[in-house]
Amino acid sequence: MVHLSRRTVLASAAGGAAAALLASQVSQAHAETAPPAALPELNGHDPVQLRWLEGGTPAELAAGTTWGVPWPRGAFAPDQEFSLTTASGERVPVQSWPTGWWPDGSVKWTAHAVSSAAPRGESYRLEAGPATRPATPLTVRSSGGEIVVDTGVVQVVFGRTGDQVVKSMTRGGTVIARAGRLVASRQDQPSGDGATVVKSESFTGFVDSAHVEQSGPVRAVIKVEGKHRKGRRSWLPFVVRFYLYAGSDALRVVHTFMYDGNEQKDFINGLGVRFAVPMRGEPHDRHVRFAGEGDGVLAEAVRGITGLRRDPGAAVRTAQYEGRATPDTSTWDTRVSSRLHLIPTFGDYSLRQLNAHGFEIHKRTKQGHSWLRVDGGRRAEGLAYVGSPTGGLAFGMRDFWKLHPTELEISGAAGDEAQATVWMWSPRAGAMDLRFYHDGLGQDTYPEQLEGLEITYEDYEPGFGTPYGVARTTELTFWALEATPTAQRFTELAAANATPPLLVASPQHTSSAGVFGSWSPVDRSSAAKRELEDKLDLMHRFHREQVDQRSWYGFWDYGDIMHSYDGDRHTWRYDIGGYAWDNSELSTDLWLWYHYLRTGDAQAFRFAEAMTRHTGEVDVYHLGEWRGLGTRHGVQHWGDSAKQVRISNAGYRRFYYFLTADERVGDLLHELVDSDRSFLVLDPSRKIREGEYDPDPRALAVGRTTDWGALAMAWLAEWERNGDPRAREKLVNGATTIAALPNGWAQGGDITYNLYDGRFSATTERSVSIGSLSSVFGLIEVMTELLDLIDDARVKAKWVEFCRLYNATRAEQREATGSDWGSLNLRQAYSRATAYAAVQLDDDGLAERAWRELRTGHAGYPHDHPFTSTRIEGPAVLNPVDEADLSTNASAQFGLAAIQCLALVGDHIE
Repeated sequence: MVHLSRRTVLASAAGGAAAALLASQVSQAHAETAPPAALPELNGHDPVQLRWLEGGTPAELAAGTTWGVPWPRGAFAPDQEFSLTTASGERVPVQSWPTGWWPDGSVKWTAHAVSSAAPRGESYRLEAGPATRPATPLTVRSSGGEIVVDTGVVQVVFGRTGDQVVKSMTRGGTVIARAGRLVASRQDQPSGDGATVVKSESFTGFVDSAHVEQSGPVRAVIKVEGKHRKGRRSWLPFVVRFYLYAGSDALRVVHTFMYDGNEQKDFINGLGVRFAVPMRGEPHDRHVRFAGEGDGVLAEAVRGITGLRRDPGAAVRTAQYEGRATPDTSTWDTRVSSRLHLIPTFGDYSLRQLNAHGFEIHKRTKQGHSWLRVDGGRRAEGLAYVGSPTGGLAFGMRDFWKLHPTELEISGAAGDEAQATVWMWSPRAGAMDLRFYHDGLGQDTYPEQLEGLEITYEDYEPGFGTPYGVARTTELTFWALEATPTAQRFTELAAANATPPLLVASPQHTSSAGVFGSWSPVDRSSAAKRELEDKLDLMHRFHREQVDQRSWYGFWDYGDIMHSYDGDRHTWRYDIGGYAWDNSELSTDLWLWYHYLRTGDAQAFRFAEAMTRHTGEVDVYHLGEWRGLGTRHGVQHWGDSAKQVRISNAGYRRFYYFLTADERVGDLLHELVDSDRSFLVLDPSRKIREGEYDPDPRALAVGRTTDWGALAMAWLAEWERNGDPRAREKLVNGATTIAALPNGWAQGGDITYNLYDGRFSATTERSVSIGSLSSVFGLIEVMTELLDLIDDARVKAKWVEFCRLYNATRAEQREATGSDWGSLNLRQAYSRATAYAAVQLDDDGLAERAWRELRTGHAGYPHDHPFTSTRIEGPAVLNPVDEADLSTNASAQFGLAAIQCLALVGDHIE
């Protein structure tokens, strides 16, 4: 086996110090987002029409909503104000800010925020002009150890230190909730393994830092970071953002935690957010609400007065059921009012969604007594309420049943103060078991591991299946309500919590802005285009529906899909090495996002959104020496030993950031700026390299296609967000030095990479080394965008040459590069490279060749491939499922190729 030398260890330490310095400098630069001093003459832009993603007019928002809009180069300056009006012309208070810039300093992307208190309609008009301010602007005040945000309706106090992340939520002088804490617990043995003694301990999140990222007038963002602690142990780092909007009574929360434990003895058995809720009034005027599936609501009181042997009166019963204050007890039937103390009070409630197919609600009088089963259902919306007619807290979690095992718990509601907890991992479920799933099967040496790759496609290596450093992000919402909500209002809150409404621009506008490279809105203007559009729709729908049919849900799994299918068992290969979870292999994320951009379809957006939340967190390391690397496809998301930048690829997250201005995804993009330093600590070729790995930061073995394409996308994202200027420097240096090689991106030989400036070493000797995976992890897409941003004839010529030659004849390849490129795979995928070359060279013959390549379907789907499915029923399968001759890799690359061929050479399709 290959071992790291002492020099490597020292270089790694130096690299770590350099990375820390770079991270500090990048953070500083990232905050300084001023555009260039001189701007060209600006052209302006017509008003943009916006609509709600799911259509119609939502009854409620999750506190508010924030969305992104792109603009063509040269339209507006970054300090441009924007006006928002409803379709009827009513002015809407809006807050706007730039999130992306063109190289000339004009604004590329803007973000906009409106509150749930703002006028709502089915559509809006966004245009240049003075912004309308809220009647009562949101304010943020920092003093001592607190940050206080006042929305005009609620006042929320955040702690800068200590174990109370949120000190209080107050409405109209009444404290609705207080002592907001992050809670976690672990046990030292896995559940269900028969251990005679299992030790458990609880932890509380302690704040290390809290600062204001945005301060109004419409939207405020508070970022809190820290770790969970008990005694001397401090672990499970968290990053939590709180979003508040002017005039709103809600607090939106985006919660991220990172696992930094020992998976052999740190089994998390509870992870949640908890508030104390003061209880007011008599127990019969204290209300509990749970949202079930759809519009279902369970409405109960802590002390029920309906269904008793004696009747308190219709007015009393109706008031309690509807959540209003009951009439004074002096008006009740005395046979009830005199015996209230004999009616049990149920202070504890729990809705438990331990799997994707069923939830149950239980209640009990108090700890030490048995739980009663109340009811159950299939998939709960994920919202609960505890309070009274004088105010209470609604609390919930997005994707509640999809991210099981989850729970909404109320305890102590019969006393002076209830505890309301959103459990992102329910204590009622078995403990989280993150251990590797097999014992290594004797694969102790690299030759044995390469043999294993030949049979299960799993790239195993001892110690590499660690979850140390993976993360998960969850979205929650808390409403400080002035009274118990009506059943109708509660269902509206539940819907907003489950699917937060989002405003979007049309595919036509986004396309016309020139963002995200080569794509175009759906076009059914000819029979050939209609046929291809139908195939794209059918293929996308099949993969999307497989999520539910195959129950690809759960805390660590939801958002990903499977890689390959096993037709004999009629199931995806969930248990076979590298054929299981897809982990962004061959750019599935890109395909899903481009499908949404073209169609504007809500289901397409939500499908891609879930994948972005998953693959950016779970499939990537955020701590430790592999920080910035992702894990290749496998049975467990972190299990494979191939840790690569092609998986952590910023290109897969960029869409969601600009379309929603989501700060957490912005963090993920920013994390990747220095991911090239990972080549100092991990040798990607260790299993085939002979001798010692002795990396030199000025001469690293970084691939110029798959590796560099992923790094380039991180630098592109940082550059367009006006972050560290070295990101642009490395991006341009890499592209120009690759283009300077005799054969550009196809050049072979011992070419090395300089970590400090992003340059590749030079050579004058022509040789060829090219693989089929070279451009299918975003290289084509990043180069398409980069060449529109820089004016470099040599870079453009070399890239166009690469695109032209990949699917060319061997004679053409030999003529241009001195040797043929061998038997290359994935030729259908590279039809989009041919199409790009056709446009750049104005070559109709290449355009027609691109369509032939797409239709031939090499390593993909030929023209006559059936994009249809067959229903498989029991007893052949456990549950009825649809089966099709489709694989995720082929679908992703066919989708990307077809989309880009339509955009580039669509007029040659016939």
